[in-house]
Amino acid sequence: MAYIGRQPTVGNFQICDAISVVNGQAAYTMQVGSVNVLPETANHMIVSLNGVIQKPNSSFTVSGSTITFSSNLATGDVIDFIQILGDVLDLGVPSDATVTESKIGSNAVTSAKMFSGFANGITMADQWRLTTAQTFGGTAATLDGSMEQIDTTGQGTIGSAMTQSSGVFTFPSTGIYLILVTIAFGSTSADSRYVEFKINFAQDGSNFTTVSRLNSSVKYISSTTYQNLVCQSYVDVTNASTARIKFSMESQNATIIAGSTSLNESNCISFIRLGDT
Repeated sequence: MAYIGRQPTVGNFQICDAISVVNGQAAYTMQVGSVNVLPETANHMIVSLNGVIQKPNSSFTVSGSTITFSSNLATGDVIDFIQILGDVLDLGVPSDATVTESKIGSNAVTSAKMFSGFANGITMADQWRLTTAQTFGGTAATLDGSMEQIDTTGQGTIGSAMTQSSGVFTFPSTGIYLILVTIAFGSTSADSRYVEFKINFAQDGSNFTTVSRLNSSVKYISSTTYQNLVCQSYVDVTNASTARIKFSMESQNATIIAGSTSLNESNCISFIRLGDT
């Protein structure tokens, strides 16, 4: 930016705390707000003693936060003020609301400088599956066969796990969660005009509401034939001690979901915490 005349000096101007003279003492510690300060050099200071401006490096010298006068001071001497001019390249503390987005360098803000609940990446991800087959018929039933958290080599979870009892899952903490379910179901004896899968959520643990529903059909040929569904939803868990989620399925005729303890086969449920509620 161009200026008419001299460009204004930018620095970190500070007035040191008052210093009480000690009889026969020449060296004193400089502080601002009870915190030691370190001037760039004696030339970056204005010092007034007994109403007289002192000459840098002659009437006084500076080492770290210590100013030493050329001779011991005596009772009755008064250090009027010490003003530190700062480095001419030191901007000091920016004024409120003056640092804009464009002034912050790329990758300059790390997670250590973020708010306490922030971390790089997902902090919770958990996955479950059926271990034994479960058959569904004309009445809606909860997916509550034997279930396990994934535990095979090469698979893993992040953070605290979900817990479940009889197919009803409990959350480890509050937050916004992505619920993602993949289902492969098969007909063992007859066509099913409809096969319906639901994600059911209850903030209070008992009054479940369907938050996601998908429908399909499956045609029986001569042996078990399979169809797939992917069902998903975000849920807002505001109270982890009461919030619950479960999954239900029904079909026109008998359909089966297989299970496995070694891989995510016919059924896989993923819980991913995306952020704070």
